[in-house]
Amino acid sequence: MNRAERLRALNAEMAKRILILDGSMGAYLQGFGLTTNDFHGTRFIEHPMSLKGDNDLLVLTQPEIITKVHEGYLAAGADIISTNTFNATAISQAEYALEDVVYEVNVEAARLAREACDRAEADGRPRAVAGALGPTTKLLSMSPEVGDPGRRDSDFDAMAKGYEEQTRGLIEGGADLLLIETITDTLNAKSALWGAWAAFDKTGVELPLWLSGTITDRSGRTLSGQTVEAFYNSVRHANPWAVGLNCALGPSEMRAFLADLARVAECPVSAYPNAGLPNAMGGYDETPHSMEEHYSEWARAGLLNIVGGCCGTTPEHITHMLHAVAGVKPRAMPARDTRMRLAGLEPFTAVA
Repeated sequence: MNRAERLRALNAEMAKRILILDGSMGAYLQGFGLTTNDFHGTRFIEHPMSLKGDNDLLVLTQPEIITKVHEGYLAAGADIISTNTFNATAISQAEYALEDVVYEVNVEAARLAREACDRAEADGRPRAVAGALGPTTKLLSMSPEVGDPGRRDSDFDAMAKGYEEQTRGLIEGGADLLLIETITDTLNAKSALWGAWAAFDKTGVELPLWLSGTITDRSGRTLSGQTVEAFYNSVRHANPWAVGLNCALGPSEMRAFLADLARVAECPVSAYPNAGLPNAMGGYDETPHSMEEHYSEWARAGLLNIVGGCCGTTPEHITHMLHAVAGVKPRAMPARDTRMRLAGLEPFTAVA
């Protein structure tokens, strides 16, 4: 099954049922007890700084472990798995002095995910690889320093160039979709879109775009201040394959904001929250069973087309999500709104 055939099959599946995304990469990796030496491997044994915590690098130094993670989520029932590339841009990898391996990391991450999916597809059901583009460690709309509001540690062009490099690597490695995720600053997301489009032009390959924003607290806004509807209005021009919310909040806190998005989005809607808000010990309290109750209610309320998990979730959570949405019709697309829809921090819809 080639990429075009797989996407057609995946879209056909999504018209019939709610698709399942994988869960957290970090939560699964913690179970392997990786040491600093594991992150360095033999290739980076003499690297001048510690690489512990650079999970993206594991596709080069511990590829068999990343493969086990992918296989675990596929066995749990995932239709889509995301690449281990959340921080695989030059901007983020500069913190480890590893900018020169960014392209290779993205190629290998996509290749590992694609190979795992190819093996799973032996049952005839399509499995897609979503190339993950994280938010980077910089913000374009906000200063990192309260006393210097005009300061920026990156600019749009530099960030877009990094996303272009990442996208080209993901395409070469075999990604089927691009997942621009954990969007806290919509201007960062726009730079990712710009970089992706530049990569499409250079490679001649265009992948469906999936955007997932993050509501940072109960205020219902992204870190850069937008409401859910304003965020959607800001990225609607990209004609996304899907749009959704992930991270930051647990399922209880995300419910109202997911409903806001499901009301206005003219494309499939995804949700993959954390396993609850972090507790005092930095862990997550939502169990697979408790999260299943939330997902079941969301599905029956007609809010979902794609569901998965973010921080703190495991293959067991994904199995329970699959049970929660099995047999429930996916969210129906609303009629396209032809009115002009704009956004600053709040949405604006022109009167017809």
